[in-house]
Amino acid sequence: MKTSGGVPARARNQDRPDGRPFVIGVAGGSGSGKSTICEAIIDRIGPEHVALIAHDAYYRHRPEISYEERTKVNYDHPDSLETELLLTHLENLAAGETIQHPLYDFSRHLRRPETVSIPSRPVILIEGILTLVEPDLREALDLRVFVDTDADLRVLRRVERDMRERGRSLESVIAQYQATVKPMHERFVEPSKRHADLIIPEGYNRQAVRALVAMIREVLDRP
Repeated sequence: MKTSGGVPARARNQDRPDGRPFVIGVAGGSGSGKSTICEAIIDRIGPEHVALIAHDAYYRHRPEISYEERTKVNYDHPDSLETELLLTHLENLAAGETIQHPLYDFSRHLRRPETVSIPSRPVILIEGILTLVEPDLREALDLRVFVDTDADLRVLRRVERDMRERGRSLESVIAQYQATVKPMHERFVEPSKRHADLIIPEGYNRQAVRALVAMIREVLDRP
């Protein structure tokens, strides 16, 4: 685990009001291992203490355009996400309220009609490739983490995930990677690494996860 040149997370959070959730953003390229690291944090800290928010569940709902048009949307650009709704939900969670987390149907490129109720927890994890890109979202984070993984491994993981979990064909995954994923990674995701407080190399890194969990526990135990 590397420390970036930004503001140390501990310094940024010394004046956190009592009861305010500790908000962690976990960014990195598609297939970098963000979800695995978030799952490890939840497993070690306890699901009763952690709320997980998926940034890509906040893709804009565009039922007014055809499916063909929706397939042409650049989903790797920040404008494809309704980050303003996510920020509202963060405010709700900070106030101790329960939010209705959207669910996204990646095969239809639309939000599902149902949502998931997520109560406020002491720790809030926000996971997504563009989590450190938007300035307003960055400012809402107490700790900024970037998972830095080799591009070849990320591509293989994305292909496997999109075909297995999102009902995508191999041809569509490859076409999207060439058209938007790779150029948007180079334009937005990779440069956002400079905003990270912590950089975790090589995806899931046990030592890095242990250090990160220890930091979270220290914050939670602080009087």
